[in-house]
Amino acid sequence: MASPHVRSSGISVHVTITIDPANTSAFLAAFRRIYDIVAAEPECTYFEVFQSLEEPGVFRFVENWSKDVQWFKEVQLTKAYYTPYIEATEPMWIKPRSIKYFGRFSGEWLTVKPENN
Repeated sequence: MASPHVRSSGISVHVTITIDPANTSAFLAAFRRIYDIVAAEPECTYFEVFQSLEEPGVFRFVENWSKDVQWFKEVQLTKAYYTPYIEATEPMWIKPRSIKYFGRFSGEWLTVKPENN
């Protein structure tokens, strides 16, 4: 049974990609194009990119979506614009990509301060 604090709709998707740090510039150049397209999707409510301080080749993307996991897998992940990005970056991956799905807690558990930007 779901926690009463978790919203019934909307998910947070956490993607981890590990590359050789020597490929960081090429990876980010290829990723930038897809980032702009995905962030512009009306169902994408948040998109932030992180790089590990301990392992410079590890990147984490946190995306919040107004839809559920089934929609994300069946609709969003099947969009053709991902193909050139995957073709360009997958050869740089040194570990399999990880995608984890999380339910988002309601507004009482969300704080974003102006300094976060």
